[in-house]
Amino acid sequence: MWNAIVEFFTATPWWMLLIIFITKIIEVSLGTVRMILVNKGYRNESFFLALIEIFMWVFIASTVINNLESAPIKGIVYGFGFASGVYIGSIIETKLAFGMVLVETIASATTGTAITERLREIGYGVTTIIGQGRSEARLVIKVFARRRNAAEVVSEILKIDDTALIIRNDITNMTGGFLTRGRSLLK
Repeated sequence: MWNAIVEFFTATPWWMLLIIFITKIIEVSLGTVRMILVNKGYRNESFFLALIEIFMWVFIASTVINNLESAPIKGIVYGFGFASGVYIGSIIETKLAFGMVLVETIASATTGTAITERLREIGYGVTTIIGQGRSEARLVIKVFARRRNAAEVVSEILKIDDTALIIRNDITNMTGGFLTRGRSLLK
């Protein structure tokens, strides 16, 4: 019994398992970022990531499948590499923060005016709509921002009115309007 356990873990050299694990993490992370880029409209960048991803997949999968019955640990390491790659890919995408968001705020008319002035002062395009809440006039504030700047917009709003209702939505398509810079993947 003990020999079977030892053989299970030593049928493949540790460095080969490490290569499978790390390469699978990289491959799946690229795939995660690629899918998000496709959804955000970055087709050209996605094309090149897809090429790298599929080449890596072919070589990793063939390494794992080859003699899998005599070294099933390769399949287990492959699975852990896959799961880790999904997690790491989502972290990478969050850090890169591709795309645009619409930050909508509903605030009282008084604080809404202050919020609007502050956001315009720091360079954001702001659209306002006058509304009526349950008991008082409200200002609906709409700001289109890069996803990486959304936290700054929300922070500025909360500095002025910590009771404001704030909604953030990802934008997939947008035409026209006021933006501070052109669209680019790498900034």
